Amino acid sequence: MAKRQVKNKVPSQRWKLYEVKDGKIIRKNPTSPKEGPGIFMAVHKNRKTCGKSGYTEFTKTEKKEE
Repeated sequence: MAKRQVKNKVPSQRWKLYEVKDGKIIRKNPTSPKEGPGIFMAVHKNRKTCGKSGYTEFTKTEKKEE
């Protein structure tokens, strides 16, 4: 039998959700109000969504008047 091709796994990028300032850990993304701390909301162009509960917050966009 032929060997299966090994797929390259994409590593988790949770380290992008945190930042260290003055020796304290700061969360970059907002947390979900339904799920509580530890569950982050994904930030999109016009909304913030929680992948676990499906909660969505839409951001208001200012229309440019000419």
